[in-house]
Amino acid sequence: MLDDDLTRRAAEATRALGLDRLATRLRVEWNPRLRTSAGRAWPGQDRIELNPAIARFGEDEVRRTLLHELAHLIARHRAGRRRIAPHGVEWRRACTELGIPGEAARHRLPLEPVRQRRRFAYHCPACGAVVRRARRLRTEAACLRCCRAHAGGRFDRRFRLIESTA
Repeated sequence: MLDDDLTRRAAEATRALGLDRLATRLRVEWNPRLRTSAGRAWPGQDRIELNPAIARFGEDEVRRTLLHELAHLIARHRAGRRRIAPHGVEWRRACTELGIPGEAARHRLPLEPVRQRRRFAYHCPACGAVVRRARRLRTEAACLRCCRAHAGGRFDRRFRLIESTA
């Protein structure tokens, strides 16, 4: 759900760095599906998602997380088509410019993960490895270990995972 106030604040911080084009396209949303991450940046969509649970840690935490994710968008925007590390030099530079120098790559908030029961089991016909999943596979998948060992890391139908009955 879109947050107009946070979107405005992020756009103002972006404009202050001379990135008007990014500022006009930027959106900040609350995503209740986030569980253990405080936030997430989507550079291709110029969008930031924040975990609603961070609000209980105070306005400072919301602000810091917003700036952390905004730094990702700024770093990717400046890099253009060039590949960059998610928490690399460009991101650290953007953090410093946004007023959060020395920002950590990961948060230390006590956000509890939701434990899902892995009801579906699949096995590799070659090595017998068992892969358990919370959701049923919708597309073909193969044993990663066997594909790496025998197919140069590429998908190979010989190692296609088969749903187990038990």
